[in-house]
Amino acid sequence: MSQFDLVVIGGGPGGYEAAIRAAQLGFKVACIEKRVHKGKPSLGGTCLNVGCIPSKALLDSSHHYEDTLHGLDVHGISVENVQLDLAKLLARKDKVVDNLTGGVAQLLKGNGIEWLQGTGKLLAGKKVEFTPLDGSEAQVLEPKYVILATGSVPVNIPVAKVDEDLIVDSTGALEFQEVPKRLGVIGAGVIGLELGSVWRRLGAEVVVFEALDSFLPMADKALSKEYQKILTKQGLDIRIGAKVSGTEINNGQVTVQYNQAGEDKTEAFDKLIVCVGRKAYAEGLLAEDSGIKLTERGLVEVNDQCLTSVEGVYAIGDLVRGPMLAHKAMEEGVMAVERIHGHAAQVNYDTIISVIYTHPEAAWVGLTEEQAKEKGHEVKTGQFPFAVNGRALAANESQGFVKFVADAKTDRLLGMHVIGPGASDIVHQGMIALEFVSSVEDLQLMTFAHPTYSEVVHEAALAVDGRAIHAIQRKRK
Repeated sequence: MSQFDLVVIGGGPGGYEAAIRAAQLGFKVACIEKRVHKGKPSLGGTCLNVGCIPSKALLDSSHHYEDTLHGLDVHGISVENVQLDLAKLLARKDKVVDNLTGGVAQLLKGNGIEWLQGTGKLLAGKKVEFTPLDGSEAQVLEPKYVILATGSVPVNIPVAKVDEDLIVDSTGALEFQEVPKRLGVIGAGVIGLELGSVWRRLGAEVVVFEALDSFLPMADKALSKEYQKILTKQGLDIRIGAKVSGTEINNGQVTVQYNQAGEDKTEAFDKLIVCVGRKAYAEGLLAEDSGIKLTERGLVEVNDQCLTSVEGVYAIGDLVRGPMLAHKAMEEGVMAVERIHGHAAQVNYDTIISVIYTHPEAAWVGLTEEQAKEKGHEVKTGQFPFAVNGRALAANESQGFVKFVADAKTDRLLGMHVIGPGASDIVHQGMIALEFVSSVEDLQLMTFAHPTYSEVVHEAALAVDGRAIHAIQRKRK
C-alpha cells in the first residue's frame, strides 16, 4: 500500500471535504470509511446516508403531498383523488442518496484519493491500523498527518430501547413502510420536529414529548414562541415538560409512560421515534496508547484549530466541542488541512448557522436577545413579519418574521433570527453581515430587490431604529 501524507478516518462531510482539499494542495491522501448502506459501501457519513439528505428529501416530498391536499385551493386549483405512493416516495429518497454518495466517490477518485473500505484505529506514534471490510489482514499505515472524522450516532435511552421495529431512532424513522396512524416522538429538537413533520404531513397523528420545560431553549424566545404556535396549528401535538419514564410493547403497539405537570400518564402509538440527541462515535477509533486526550463528555480534546494532544493529529466535527452540524464539520476539515499546509485558516464559531427544515423553516445565527443581554450588551432589536411582504403574500407564504439583535451603543449586529419562506437561505445574509462586523446601518443603506422575501431583512434592519416603511412605527431616531 502507498505511503500517505494524510489519512482521514471517516468519509462524512467533514472527512471527505478535508481529503479533497488536501489532494488539491498536493498531498497523497487516503480516506478510511467503513459504512455499508443498504448492502454496499458508501461515503457521505450520517449526513448523506441517513441524516440531512434523506430527511430533506422526505420533507420536500411530504410538503408537496400536503400542499396538493390542502394548499392549492387558495390558488384556484382543485385536485381530486390524490393518492400517496409511499414506496415511490421512499424510492425517490433513496435515489437522491445514491446520486450524492456516488458523486462523493467520484470526487475522491477524480482527486486521486484512495478510498480504503474498512475501519481505522489510531495507534501510538501517529500510526493508523486499517482493517479492510473484506476480512483481509489489517495493515499499519504511517502517514505524516491524521484527521479523525468519525462523526456521531443517536443517543439511546433505557426507558425506550430501540428495537428497529416499533421503537426506532432517526435512521429507522426514514424507512417506515406504511404511515403510522399514531406516532410518538421523544425529543422536540431539530430531528424530532423534522421527522414528526414528515409523518404528520403524510397522515399520522403525531405527539412530541419534550422533557424540558421550554420549547427550543437554544433559540431566541420570540422565535421559539412563534415557531411552537405555528407547528401546533399545523397539527403537531407538542407536550412540553413531558418526561418519559418507560415504554411497553403490547399487541403491536408501543405504550409510553410519562409524567407531565406532576401527573403520570400513558399514550399508545403504532411507532415511536427516539430523538434525544447524538453522541460522538469513537468506538474502536483510539488505541489505549494513542496519546489522544478526551473530555469528560467523551469528546476528543482539541484546540481552536482542531489539533489534538498528539502533534500532527487533528479531530473535527461531531467528535469535538461545538454544535453537531455537517457544515461545521466541513469547515473544520478544510481548516485542519489548511493549517497542515501552513495557512492561517480559522473557523468563526460565532457565525455557525442553525436551521430547522420544517415548513416554514426556522434559522438563526449569532446571539439571541437573551444571550446578548447576558453578555452585557445594551440591546436593541428589530422585527418584521412576512405577512406584509408582497412576494410572500403572492406566494401564500406569509408566516413568520425576521428579527435582528444589535448593540444599542455601537449599532453592531449581534444576531439574526428567521421563521419563514427560504429561512435557511435568507439567514446567510445575517451570517455574512456578522462575519464582516457590520452595523445595522449597513443593512439599512443597502438596496434589496423588489418583490423578494429578502425585503423583510431590510425592513427588520430598519425596524431596529423604528424606521420600517411598511409598518406604523414610532421613529426612534
